[in-house]
Amino acid sequence: MFAKQIGIDLGTVNLLVAEVNKGIIFREPSVVAIVQENGTKLMAVGQEAKDMYGRTPDAIEVMRPMRDGVIADYEVTEAMLRYFIRKATGPLRLFRPRVMVSVPYGVTSVESRAVREAALQAGAREAFLIPEPLAAAIGAGLPVGTPTGNMVVNMGGGTSEAAVIAMNGIVCAHSARVGGVRFDEAIVSYVRKKYNLMIGEPTAEQIKLEIGSAMALDNELAMEIQGRDQVAGLPKTVTLTSSEVTEALTDPLAAIVNVIKSVLERTPPELAADIIDRGMAMCGGSALLRKLDVLLTRETGVPAYVAEDPLDCTALGASRALAEYHILKRSIPSL
Repeated sequence: MFAKQIGIDLGTVNLLVAEVNKGIIFREPSVVAIVQENGTKLMAVGQEAKDMYGRTPDAIEVMRPMRDGVIADYEVTEAMLRYFIRKATGPLRLFRPRVMVSVPYGVTSVESRAVREAALQAGAREAFLIPEPLAAAIGAGLPVGTPTGNMVVNMGGGTSEAAVIAMNGIVCAHSARVGGVRFDEAIVSYVRKKYNLMIGEPTAEQIKLEIGSAMALDNELAMEIQGRDQVAGLPKTVTLTSSEVTEALTDPLAAIVNVIKSVLERTPPELAADIIDRGMAMCGGSALLRKLDVLLTRETGVPAYVAEDPLDCTALGASRALAEYHILKRSIPSL
């Protein structure tokens, strides 16, 4: 009764925490800085750690403990979760919280169990898991409890998933381990090949946010970027345009389109008719890429629109699902 109920979007790039009836409590990068001396010692978590990315001596390692939406380093993920759960519950923790954590669709039972165990070890009294597409659909305000078809495309940092949802369950879904991080890597690779310029992932992320686009823009954008010349080994500045970024993102965007087409091909005819009428809701950070909705509409023939608060949908949906667990427990996997 007195325990906090919190939903956690345990993402590759960002970790979001939402509390039932309160909404998003905080959003932090899923980045930790650790010192390898006499074992692993946590030095910084979240934004503080992200600010150190690519700027530390060898003694300090800055890393993402999540990769492609699943745990890559169990111990560090557990320590990160403990830090964020304590931050969410406050200093006086008389009652341990109930936690709902989102996991990508299609994760293995081993990966799911690792997330649940990490949440319990980090201080949760009870830990439940919810597939990210279902959480995103609930958070986006789609009528998931009705027999009508609702389609959601959740594009996060590590994975992109498309799902058709009806009667509080996933009818069909497909996912690919491609997302915002893959976008950044594609930009790094493109700049290296075209300009012989080495840039880091933080610079690539800045390029994506400032001038990135899924299709050619009416008014082309440009920005100056700095990096290290591969040939001379000296600092160098070049100007990059939005059309070049569009070219760099061709392959990861094609992978996302294929995920959506795969789901549409397996959607029952009655639900397909609903989806054409209602369109597909785009959630996740990558949904904010310019003209991505136009590209998906053109490639699939289904109207695409960006959900309200696309970054927050999954965490909000996880917290709401916890409040309605008695209704949703048939759809939420138990381990």
